[in-house]
Amino acid sequence: MNAPRSPTLPAAPPRRVSTWLLAAAIVALVVASFASLPLQWSAFFTPDALAVTREFLAGFSPPESAPAFLRKTALAAAETLSMSAIGTLLAVAGGMALAIAGAGRLGKVQRVLARALLNVLRSIPELVWASLLLVAAGLGPFAGTLALAAHTSGVLGRLFADALENADPHPETTLLTNGAAPAAAFLYATMPQTLPQMLSYTLYRWENNIRAAAVLGVVGAGGLGQMLKFHLSLFQMQNAATVIIAMLLLVALVDAASFALRRALTR
Repeated sequence: MNAPRSPTLPAAPPRRVSTWLLAAAIVALVVASFASLPLQWSAFFTPDALAVTREFLAGFSPPESAPAFLRKTALAAAETLSMSAIGTLLAVAGGMALAIAGAGRLGKVQRVLARALLNVLRSIPELVWASLLLVAAGLGPFAGTLALAAHTSGVLGRLFADALENADPHPETTLLTNGAAPAAAFLYATMPQTLPQMLSYTLYRWENNIRAAAVLGVVGAGGLGQMLKFHLSLFQMQNAATVIIAMLLLVALVDAASFALRRALTR
């Protein structure tokens, strides 16, 4: 009895010249980047550099554990968490409003304008938004919250618009054909398709906003970042170590909660 013959694989598709040119350009860009930057790896690993690094890191030990300072750190962590949560909620509302227009549901002109606005919002980093809004809103978490909301609105709006465009149009068309109002057809046919994906995007951006909120405090937007900048500027390394540990714990807590919520929503 003859052994079964292994199926032959189809021939690989031919590569276009443009593909090879693009790959060569990327390789050349990487090589040029390393060649143009004065990366002094040998100086980084000299005995003097290692000794200074060891001395610097030793200054963080042991972390400050006074009850009064721990209470102050916990309040700053709660402020950072609140900034990220409120900023994300505002971004969901703004992003959804722009996504409806960005998905072409209000006309082609509105689609182009909404997409352009989304590009502007997400192309400006949170730190730049915070620097601009600190002038108008002053120091504190309010400017940081608005900065997170502005940048995240651009990110979520683009993702929401893509999700709406990729949704199956047949359920909504069927409801419209049977006399349903456009708003009702959208809410009962298209939104249920895209809602799990939108919730997953929102939770992922909330994770990112926790990290961003901690960094925004460096420019005066409150929270753990502002505490970290203050203590580092005074070379109070033990206090700074406690703040860094609080940042890590907060990010880990939100990551775990977000992962559990995504698992529960996508089952």
